[in-house]
Amino acid sequence: MLDIGILFPSLLNGLTTGAVYALIALGLTLIYGVLHIINFAHGASLMLALYGVYFLKERLGLDPYLALPLVVPAMFVLGYGLQRIVINRASHGRDENILLVTLGLSIVMENLALLFFKSDTRSIDTAYTLTTIAIDIGIAQATISLPKLVAFGGALVTSAALILIVGRTDLGRAIRAVAKEKHGAKLMGINVDHVYAMSFGIGLACLGAAACFLLPAYYVNPQVGGGFVLVAFTIVVLGGMGSFMGALLGGLLIGVVESLGGLFLGESLGQIGIFLIFIAVLLFRPQGMFGAKA
Repeated sequence: MLDIGILFPSLLNGLTTGAVYALIALGLTLIYGVLHIINFAHGASLMLALYGVYFLKERLGLDPYLALPLVVPAMFVLGYGLQRIVINRASHGRDENILLVTLGLSIVMENLALLFFKSDTRSIDTAYTLTTIAIDIGIAQATISLPKLVAFGGALVTSAALILIVGRTDLGRAIRAVAKEKHGAKLMGINVDHVYAMSFGIGLACLGAAACFLLPAYYVNPQVGGGFVLVAFTIVVLGGMGSFMGALLGGLLIGVVESLGGLFLGESLGQIGIFLIFIAVLLFRPQGMFGAKA
């Protein structure tokens, strides 16, 4: 049996990765909770955000963390515009049309990225990319990279801010009202189309934050979003469709499962545990950890 000295670093690595997974899944959860559709363009949108952070660093010398005030609003505007101008008009109010439109947007985004950026994998170098922090809890020690630690803290703060916005603000109340009963919300004077677009914008803004936290220790290419969005879908189902707290806790759990799976089974098989959990949830608790029964 492995001792705590081996398990602790793996557990810590899983938690730091899981926090970023949770941030990506929160955007997906918000979009599903209000629009009641799965956004197939979520992964491609993350890819665009990563390219945005990459070029801000390479062309303007802007540190990824300092790019947050630029990338997050830019992704919000992109999401708002896509929903209001493209998705809303092309779907004609039908959910199945929305699915097809987001799938089409994903294909267009990825192929445009291939056209302009080629298939090369790109990464950035910063002064702190290889910096590590030693963590000692008495019975075990671990060394973790500084970018992962910052990503962990940043993802938790951003997730808390999103949960606060949805739970305590007028916009959040409008979002919850539309998610519960859009026709009733419209009768109460809520602009449903605006709330849809705001939800989509906030969902993509979460991806902008995730890109800024990811890139110092990660890479970008036109297909990079696919792997993240598969994990995000699993987290959304695990936590409960539309549950923000479920997405946050589910992301942390999935990160730990992936890390421990890599420790016991090898890096190439580390994600097997994620999809086993996905199948088990669908079989035994399809509403997820925090979801309500239909």
